Amino acid sequence: MKNGQSQDEELAFHIDGMTCASCVSRVEKAIRSVPGVRSATLNLATEKATVVAGGATEVQAIVAAVKTAGYGVKLKAFDIAVSGMTCASCVGRVEKALMRVPGVSAASVNLATERAHVEAFAGVTDTMLIAAVHNAGYEAALITQSGKPGLPGSDQRQLPSWWRAGAAALLSMPLIVPMIALPFGFAWATPGWIQFVLASLVQFWLGARFYRAGWGALRAGTGNMDLLVALGTSAAYGLSVYMLLAHSGHGAMPHLYFESSAIIITLVLLGKWLEERAKFQTVAAIRALESLRPTTAIVRRDGVDREVPVAEVIYGELYIVRPGDRVPVDGTVQEGDSHVDQSLLTGESLPVYKSVGDHIAAGAVNAEGVLIARATAIGGQTMLAQIIKMVEDAQAVKAPIQRLVDRVSTIFVPIVLALSGATLLGWGLVNGDWQQALLNAVAVLVIACPCALGLATPTSIMVGTGAAARYGILIKDAEALETAHAVKVIAFDKTGTLTEGKPAVTGVEGAGRSGEEVLALAFATQQYSDHPLARAVVDEAEKRRITLRPSENAKALPGRGVQAIVGNDIVYLGNARLMDELGLTARSLEHVAARHEKEGKTVSWLAVKTDQKIELAGLLAFGDRIKPEAAMAVAELAAMGIRSLMLTGDNQGAAAAVASAAGVSEFRAGLLPADKAGIVAERKGLGEKVGFVGDGINDAVALAAADLGIAMATGSDVAMHAAGITLMRGDILLVPAAIDVSKRTYRKIKQNLAWAFVYNIVGIPLAAFGYLDPVLAGAAMALSSVSVVSNSLLLRTWKPPRAAVK
Repeated sequence: MKNGQSQDEELAFHIDGMTCASCVSRVEKAIRSVPGVRSATLNLATEKATVVAGGATEVQAIVAAVKTAGYGVKLKAFDIAVSGMTCASCVGRVEKALMRVPGVSAASVNLATERAHVEAFAGVTDTMLIAAVHNAGYEAALITQSGKPGLPGSDQRQLPSWWRAGAAALLSMPLIVPMIALPFGFAWATPGWIQFVLASLVQFWLGARFYRAGWGALRAGTGNMDLLVALGTSAAYGLSVYMLLAHSGHGAMPHLYFESSAIIITLVLLGKWLEERAKFQTVAAIRALESLRPTTAIVRRDGVDREVPVAEVIYGELYIVRPGDRVPVDGTVQEGDSHVDQSLLTGESLPVYKSVGDHIAAGAVNAEGVLIARATAIGGQTMLAQIIKMVEDAQAVKAPIQRLVDRVSTIFVPIVLALSGATLLGWGLVNGDWQQALLNAVAVLVIACPCALGLATPTSIMVGTGAAARYGILIKDAEALETAHAVKVIAFDKTGTLTEGKPAVTGVEGAGRSGEEVLALAFATQQYSDHPLARAVVDEAEKRRITLRPSENAKALPGRGVQAIVGNDIVYLGNARLMDELGLTARSLEHVAARHEKEGKTVSWLAVKTDQKIELAGLLAFGDRIKPEAAMAVAELAAMGIRSLMLTGDNQGAAAAVASAAGVSEFRAGLLPADKAGIVAERKGLGEKVGFVGDGINDAVALAAADLGIAMATGSDVAMHAAGITLMRGDILLVPAAIDVSKRTYRKIKQNLAWAFVYNIVGIPLAAFGYLDPVLAGAAMALSSVSVVSNSLLLRTWKPPRAAVK
């Protein structure tokens, strides 16, 4: 359903969000307004739309119309491994072929990963897509959930073989040795017919791939790097054959150019090998994550422990993780305790203690104890599988800047062919030296390879996202990475983002008693309770190493607090209402309590009844404690020129206290989720690139509204789905680290593109004017691609700035 098709096409797809007949009418009207649409029929019960449209109608226009009407379109996603691509023009060719399949909404092809990501309506099948790629002259196969076949990060991808480049070099050696020996006074020439045999083997055996791919491009009515190499080397080879036949048996043999065609092919093969080898290193992050996947698990069925393939683990069943084993699937610990190394999942360098009730993730390594856990996520739902998918998706999706490069690449080859033809005619007609004219034209064809352009962006993104993943920063897509470098304002949620997200004891005051004594009595009273405030008291007491006193007859006083007998006394811990009921209306610590409450803290009062006398013993203040690294993170952002803003639904006092402690100069309190999104939109309206950092369900709207959403994986799944970047641990210092890796990756992209463009801008004129012979042009062409990939690989050394490394 694209240009070039005249017949009408029928498309069937599903609509999200329709609730009534008026929704149906609205969507039908929106679809019918798209130019070329003949009819549109919707079924509310099945949420299915059937559209008949002319062949020139763009599927994207239908999708856009539905979204503009306020509804969503359910699209299927396909990941396809594509082999045989050699340059950016190949990428454009495959994308065009996929987009011509009726029902395809979007197609993005990545040269570095050799992978196509396609979004399409329900009627599209993988067979249709693979056939389209085949017709374009390339090989294709569907990538399954397991990442096979053809995924660069999987075991399917091996280090590229060097034998073709090595064989070509050996066969070319007798052709080039005389040229090398001549300056040293050794006049020796390889006989012409031997040159012919050696060059023919290189040209048509080892160089056959260039003819196959070039012919495929011609059949599709376009061009690529292989076509340039095939034309250029064939011209040099053909000229040499002509000269050999013309002068055979007629005196001295002139210089033949077999060495030019053979060495060009050798250099291109060498360059491709080096390029593939470098590309292999760019997917190191995925290979490292893939290696974490265990193959077997020990499950407990009917009271018997048995080892089964990890794919056979059933949701909800018990499994055992022995010391030294990897966790097979995500689960919750039911028995045992141990330290678990989950560094490759979260970026934490130290093992984390796990006990009953704690979550363990697939791929983590159990240290010293035996753990029995219940499976809570299996297969593609485990955290490890989702991390791998996020990294793969980030490396597969095309960055906005790459789309511009691809558009340039599609017209690049025809322009080069025209320039080469002009060089041939110019030299031949002006100087009459058609031999030199042909060599210069060949040099233009050879040096103008657009490989470096095609690799400049995807290799940088692959290495950058891989380096970030090692430290627990998951970048969902290339667009998020490209956006992050331009962010000027970061808005933070408060609870769970700048703060710990759980109550903690922030103050203990005594009335005639020490703070230690007040905390000890509260500890004894709360030791059996699971209430969040009780846990905060226990945690604080254990941190201060306070001895636990025995208590009895502990009971809750609904809506007021708790009481228990500690020693010979009755201890009461609760709110002001409980104190009023006990007759303690005039409290000596009222001014202290007011100060805490002004800061948004919760105050609990402690009273002790001794020999029928009740007296106030003290108070405890509870608050959400700010993360220790919050202030450093804000300072890091400020050093980058990024302003920080805090948006929270909490009260003014609590917000002011946290903002002051974190060093955030601007904050807004008492906000609803829609208010946060509104403030983000307001800042964007002022022309600022805005990022939002949050962790809760209520942050999802603001995360989606921001130019860049950053979610904490310690929060809700909804927040992570709405964000472009996910931080795998609650370390707020990863926010400036994510911005830093984005800036460095974008800088590499610009460096690579500048190198690729300058290389062609300088190299093509030099070749056209005769300052670059075909052999040097071949070497320069190979060097350009390798240098671009090698420059990208420098990102592998990236580490988060300063204290973000833990």
